Amino acid sequence: MSNLFSCGDGLCCRELVQADVPAVQRFLEANPEYFWTVGDEPPRPDEAQQEFDDRPPPEMPYRRLRQLGFYGGDTNSLIGYGSLLEDLMQPGVCHIALFIIATARHGQGDAARLYQGLEAWARGQGARWMRLGVVVGNERGERFWRRQGFVELRQREGVPAGRRINTVRVMLKPLRSTGLCPEHEAEIAQYLSQVARDRPEA
Repeated sequence: MSNLFSCGDGLCCRELVQADVPAVQRFLEANPEYFWTVGDEPPRPDEAQQEFDDRPPPEMPYRRLRQLGFYGGDTNSLIGYGSLLEDLMQPGVCHIALFIIATARHGQGDAARLYQGLEAWARGQGARWMRLGVVVGNERGERFWRRQGFVELRQREGVPAGRRINTVRVMLKPLRSTGLCPEHEAEIAQYLSQVARDRPEA
């Protein structure tokens, strides 16, 4: 299986297929921290299959869903798992639906390097914006995504996950500009002009 991208130190990303579901399930069960944080319960026995099958609602069209496996070093075992929607609601919008790195590798910089590799790959595919949602109260996730340059657009209340009903921060990062410059603000404004769902007043 060829790499989608590599980002040094032996870290790489491969696109997963249906045959990888059992490996993803084992990874999620071995790394349940995210599910306890956002849903107050462990991964479901069919969590991986549910993740592979999950799709946005009809009012949120997209072009392609990719299941992502992150690998490190000489191991052929997953050190992370994610999913990415391309052209969600508008061309050029990449949405990170899930991004989990093995708990044992937290604090080593793997998550940042893998995200940066994913961002560079998406930019190379023509993406203009990276979008995601992070649960309010998931402090590790909130800090991480802010460090990667994401800004909050709005909050959505009443989002179910496991046994919880959450408030989610909808966050965005323009990929054609850097923060704190007029071009960056213009990219955010252009995104909001095209995606009414994410406007603060929506």
